[in-house]
Amino acid sequence: MTLPIIIALCVLMLSAYFFDITSSKTKIPPVILLFALGWAVNQLAEIFWLEIPDLSTVLPFLGTLGLILIVLEGALELDFDQSKVSFVGRTVLIAIIPVLVFSFLLAFAFVQFADVNFKTALLNAIPFGIISSAIAIPSVSNLLAKNKEFVTYESSLSDIFGVIFFNFLLENEKIGAASVGYFLGEIVMILIITFFASIILAFLLSKIKHPVKFAPIILVIVLIFAISELYHLPALIFILLFGLFIGNLDQLRHQSVIKNLHTKSFKKEIKKFKELTLELTFLIRTLFFLVFGFLINTRELINTETLIWSVSITVALFLIRAVVLRLFKINLLPLVFIAPRGLVTILLYLSIPASLGLSVANDSLIIQVIILTSLAMMLGMWTASKPKDEEVKQKTA
Repeated sequence: MTLPIIIALCVLMLSAYFFDITSSKTKIPPVILLFALGWAVNQLAEIFWLEIPDLSTVLPFLGTLGLILIVLEGALELDFDQSKVSFVGRTVLIAIIPVLVFSFLLAFAFVQFADVNFKTALLNAIPFGIISSAIAIPSVSNLLAKNKEFVTYESSLSDIFGVIFFNFLLENEKIGAASVGYFLGEIVMILIITFFASIILAFLLSKIKHPVKFAPIILVIVLIFAISELYHLPALIFILLFGLFIGNLDQLRHQSVIKNLHTKSFKKEIKKFKELTLELTFLIRTLFFLVFGFLINTRELINTETLIWSVSITVALFLIRAVVLRLFKINLLPLVFIAPRGLVTILLYLSIPASLGLSVANDSLIIQVIILTSLAMMLGMWTASKPKDEEVKQKTA
């Protein structure tokens, strides 16, 4: 049985790689094909009576690891300097406002139809309001550089804020001055941890001479994340800031602490670290969406009872997004459509205790919203201008 599993995994991963390299031509986000591939494997397994172990317990593990690597990969690719402070500030607001507005509106709807208290309704609404960087970032690799940068910042910040907002509600039975003060203290704590950990990890990255050096660094990053999460600290802030720090050492080379690190050999090591992170992210992200597609129940996918909810939620998501983008004077196409739900939505949904779950916010609703928003993103990719075409227009303007 071992060899057939190895063969199947290799074929599936190579298929995912094919989807990735052809997405620029087909304009189909790879995640949609991964969902379909995973679902097809499940159907074949049922037809041929193949015994496959329960994969539902693997999903949270792959999702958490994937989230760490995806945010890290995105942060490593971002260029940040003083000229981008205004851009980043606007992107922060664009990332946060829709999460808040949509979550509160959906929570009000849940209260009306599910007869629950507002906090429980809000807890169930937040996962639907968060953009999935795991889907958005790899899907926009062929857009203009400014659009890719915007999507990377926005989706990463949406993930981080959404997770922090969700955990804050989940961990505090009552919201008051004490809980807010404690929360602010947690943010200060993670910023302190990020400062010292980033310098230490950068130092190790430059000084380790052993042939195996990147794997321990990534393991330490995951370890810091896990321990921070264990103590309810907003650990994704550490991942984002560490990635920005390592990816932008050129901007900090005049600082006394960085001068000793900033060498030609260290630049090469950072480049290798980025490449390894990219490879690992591809593997974990692919496995996650294949497993999720495999676990999709066909009856849940075509559940007509939740279809009205899922369509309404999807329409509301994009209407709010369009208003916010217009408010901040951002071109709507193709960015208005690039707001998929996915990995974080699933992780937070699985984190809701059974006692706080809502019957209306079920597996069917989650699956349908993820599929609908992914299809909308595919529509957005079809409306996108090619980078080369845009460059020619700018030159001739």
